[in-house]
Amino acid sequence: MIVGIVGLGLIGGSMAKAYKAADCTVYVANRTRQTADFAMLAGAADGILDESTIPRCELILLTVYPQSSIDWLEEHQTLIAKTATVIDCCGVKRVLCEKCFAIAAKQGFEFVGGHPMAGTQFSGFKYSDGNLFRGAPMVIVPKKNVDMAYLENVKRLLAPAKFGQISVTTAEEHDRLIAFTSQMAHVVSNAFIKSPTARLHRGFSAGSYKDLTRVAWLNERMWTELFLDNRDNLIFELDTFINELEKYKQALQEQDADRLKALLAEGRIIKEEVDGGGKGNG
Repeated sequence: MIVGIVGLGLIGGSMAKAYKAADCTVYVANRTRQTADFAMLAGAADGILDESTIPRCELILLTVYPQSSIDWLEEHQTLIAKTATVIDCCGVKRVLCEKCFAIAAKQGFEFVGGHPMAGTQFSGFKYSDGNLFRGAPMVIVPKKNVDMAYLENVKRLLAPAKFGQISVTTAEEHDRLIAFTSQMAHVVSNAFIKSPTARLHRGFSAGSYKDLTRVAWLNERMWTELFLDNRDNLIFELDTFINELEKYKQALQEQDADRLKALLAEGRIIKEEVDGGGKGNG
């Protein structure tokens, strides 16, 4: 398979390494040519993705920010083979899919929205790992009214990344759920660490602190774009969370032990219902 990868950060670099390990030919494009040259030197790429190599690609992966993905596809749309499939790897889907589906339909190639559910708090090619996606979920947003043959071909194209499962959804459902499972976690973590007590925590913190603050170490430029593209869903989750926090605060202010215990039990029960058993303290 001949694969083009746009962007060589954590996701793009890891994709390049995974596809190279599967004996694919990999062409890469990156904002800074130095990183692309380094990827070739490291054996993660075979050449540059440009006007001479884009038409050769069976698969093109867009692993840059949403607007940059749209911009790249708009600029290079006439170079993409009609037999090719373009899959993005961005964290939001509605705005991107609307524009990219239209471009693909006009030019005659396939576009699939994608979101690999894997990553770390670190960014950049130096942290990329060819095994990053092994066993991880991949969410895809195909065009409407696709058949099993279409989906099987998408699975074939993604096989070198070794995802554990591939889920199919709509752009709207993806963005609604990702506001809760990913974006809210980053907002809460980023806000939580702003307590003045954070600078005094050493020697007093264990797993709970580490778990809650891990994703506070984020790429603010990327997450700003993701949050704004999904602001309606994220605001809904924030309003819900703030409302729940006010209940805990009120119970504490009123020294209402029964109310506080009931709130804590409610959260524990919901956690057990949605994620199964398992207890932990720290």
